[in-house]
Amino acid sequence: MSIEGKSFFRLLEERIAASASLLCVGLDPRVEPGKNAARKIMNENRCLIDATAEYTACYKPNIAFYETHGPAGIEALEETLRLIPEDIPVILDAKRGDIGATAEAYAALVFDRLKVGAVTLSPYMGKSSAEPFLKYSNKGFFFLCRTSNPGAERLQELTVGSSGGDPLYIKVADEVNGWSTGSGVVVAGNDPASLAAVRRRFPEIWILAPGIGAQGGSVEEAVTAGIARGGSRLLPVVARGISGAKDPTEAAREFRDSINRAREMTLRNGVGSKAPSRSREYRKEEIFQGLVDTGCFRLGSFTLKSGLVSPFYLDLRRISSSPRLMRQVARAYASILPDQRDHKIQRLAGIPVAALPFATAISLETDIPMIYPRMNAKGHGTGNTVEGAWSSGERVVLVDDLITTGKSKIEAAEILRGEGLVMEDLVVLLERGKQGRKDMERNGIRLHSYARAEELFQYLLDRGIIGQNKFDELVAFIAD
Repeated sequence: MSIEGKSFFRLLEERIAASASLLCVGLDPRVEPGKNAARKIMNENRCLIDATAEYTACYKPNIAFYETHGPAGIEALEETLRLIPEDIPVILDAKRGDIGATAEAYAALVFDRLKVGAVTLSPYMGKSSAEPFLKYSNKGFFFLCRTSNPGAERLQELTVGSSGGDPLYIKVADEVNGWSTGSGVVVAGNDPASLAAVRRRFPEIWILAPGIGAQGGSVEEAVTAGIARGGSRLLPVVARGISGAKDPTEAAREFRDSINRAREMTLRNGVGSKAPSRSREYRKEEIFQGLVDTGCFRLGSFTLKSGLVSPFYLDLRRISSSPRLMRQVARAYASILPDQRDHKIQRLAGIPVAALPFATAISLETDIPMIYPRMNAKGHGTGNTVEGAWSSGERVVLVDDLITTGKSKIEAAEILRGEGLVMEDLVVLLERGKQGRKDMERNGIRLHSYARAEELFQYLLDRGIIGQNKFDELVAFIAD
């Protein structure tokens, strides 16, 4: 809770320094309604706070998970806030925004009764809807700018003004930036392009970045795109990725450490050096729907090479049967290629066989020449281990369709490196689970993924293609 007399952001900066962490942990208890719901909420939150406090810069309870249980839920929220150590700030995720007396009542609940340090607000009714909150001058405010839910771009990326104007979310950031010295913005952690755009526009604004973990956001990509020049001013939010982990303490530590590694690397390389680009011609929603329409994603019972039985199957080879989807996918890959200003990408290398169509399509989209490693060297003719025209010392980006573990990627990298090529980056369309990223880091390879499997699952849930139980089953399977 907030320490009397200190502004929210001063307290936050002190906590970041003391904990060596930018991690914001979500306190979103998913408890079934019933007479024991409040007790279950308290037990869950007590355990989570005890497990994560050491690695946490701030906590973010979402009020919806408490309000749904009525007065008992609000009491559970109040008790939860009392459990949080005094030196750890709290952001209440309430997304409030209304007129006159209604906004005043909301502000009184948030700051007078609950006494939290900061709140998320919706700015779409204008400054007058925020003014009752802004009167609390020592508090913090995070205004919704670019949200993490699938479909948000249909409104938030609408171009404002004449052709080539800014997207709406940038105009929103422009507007709220001057409302208060305590104003920050909410920008999706699973949308690094938007994070980078906001950071370029506002080098010092505080950004709350939800969507890390279960919603598909990558810590490395979010930090690279959104960190400020001083190495702070960004709060990556993780909720289910920690609360749903077998060991929440270890999960919080891993997220904290991953954020710090990405922060250190970005500061060494220069903030903004890898800001991703965005093309309005590709949308994650459209690609996800394309995967469903072409049968690339299927539900059922599938025995994997490892012997495990999976409740779903991804076969991205089927993308090549849809020229339209292949064009969208090529643009998606192009959007996540590492920055070329300092170290120009000289070759793309597709891993046979599944990635060859993708590498070809990306090459046509970007004009970057393509080569590919022979996973089984030729025993006749030239005996080439790498096909195509290339020279030793050139920088190569490896291309594959998806990643679960790093085995085949490491084999391909060893072939390329064995020929004197510089291979430090891998791009994939989908990242499934955490093992692949760990394997890449151990082998000195930076992983760039367009989307995570959890993000696809969230899209399927939001569209009613799967239910909550199936969603939980799929997420649990890839978390194991």
